[in-house]
Amino acid sequence: MAVRKVGVIGCGLMGSGITQVCAQSGFETTVREVSQELIDRGLSRIKSFMEAGVKRGKLKEEDVTSTFRRIKSTTRYEDLADCDIVIEAVIENMDAKKEVFSTLDKLCRKDTIIASNTSSLSITEMASVTRRHDKCIGMHFFNPVPVMKLIEIVKPEITSEQTYQAVREMGQSLGKTVVTAKDTPGFIVNLLLVPYLLDAVRAVENGTATKEDVDTAVKLGLNHPMGPIELLDYVGLDTTYYIAEAMFQEFKDTRYASPTLLKRMVLAGRNGRKVGRGFYDYNSK
Repeated sequence: MAVRKVGVIGCGLMGSGITQVCAQSGFETTVREVSQELIDRGLSRIKSFMEAGVKRGKLKEEDVTSTFRRIKSTTRYEDLADCDIVIEAVIENMDAKKEVFSTLDKLCRKDTIIASNTSSLSITEMASVTRRHDKCIGMHFFNPVPVMKLIEIVKPEITSEQTYQAVREMGQSLGKTVVTAKDTPGFIVNLLLVPYLLDAVRAVENGTATKEDVDTAVKLGLNHPMGPIELLDYVGLDTTYYIAEAMFQEFKDTRYASPTLLKRMVLAGRNGRKVGRGFYDYNSK
């Protein structure tokens, strides 16, 4: 099957990015949020991002106009019923994602693919609440979605080859490079990234070095564009914490055990750039 009409659940940081790249690539895209306020905030984020591209000469004004012409927004699940694929981008919580999968399964066409943008959770478990196991799949985008070139497709054994090929072709049509992972916690990127980020927090927590020196050492010594503490702020401390907890519960490997410092900062609401403060303060920037 060919994907022509896309649904997106959630218009936050990831959901709005997914909405943008789908609509910008020519797909009729419907995004659903719980309130009009959150929809307006997400659409404003898309507009600001694209207008910045116009100023840099990367986009034309007509690109912005045509993209928004393809975007519809709603607070109703029912408006996604005729989509070829629906991609959920809600909070990284299994119960929340299973609720979305179950709701979509009841409302959407029998041939609609249900995809999750999860960065670590089991697609098989999400699919268990549906009657379309073969049409459930993982489609993990990276932040910021319009810029990052990668999509991890997570293909459980229950997913059909037809579903996989349709999603792979769609991902490539978005201008992304597609890699495929088994349905194991963390997939490819977070399997490797999370221990690295946690070790950086431990280095700061244990007094091995300051956060600034940890970041500088990695950027100049390993030629990384961003240090691990900066990256942690960018990804979100809460997001990383939840991913690490899920992976630790699955593997029982201390590499995925969250440092006390990270947990304290999440409890204090210092979740990174998105709230203005994480390990670094962004309120003045």
